[in-house]
Amino acid sequence: MYRSGFRIRDLGENGMASKYSYARFRWWDPVNLDKAVEELSGFKTKKMSYPKGSAELALLKDVRDEVEVEADTLQALISPFRVVLNQKEAKPFTARDMELREKVMKMYPRGRPTPFPWEFSSEPKFEKEKPEG
Repeated sequence: MYRSGFRIRDLGENGMASKYSYARFRWWDPVNLDKAVEELSGFKTKKMSYPKGSAELALLKDVRDEVEVEADTLQALISPFRVVLNQKEAKPFTARDMELREKVMKMYPRGRPTPFPWEFSSEPKFEKEKPEG
């Protein structure tokens, strides 16, 4: 059971075109969620484990666990093979948001869920917060 990010098209209060929502993937080797929590320790993290029954017949029952990570306006829902980055409100990314985005982009290098060319996606446009000064 995964919670998905949705690409919601609306105008935010600050006039940005839409909330940021983007999924990235790994194809062969899963992310170790415990190591990911350590690597992302500068952010608010919450590990979520889901029950696994021995009598259950499910293809991906061993990769259900997830980690929620929050920066300032950007959130990431990390699972072993997929990350969904999204915002609750359409706002410019802060320096911490950019740091979280860069780290998860390195952890999840693929823009589609399979090596086969069945699906293509591009990262939505986003704005960076202007530095003070």
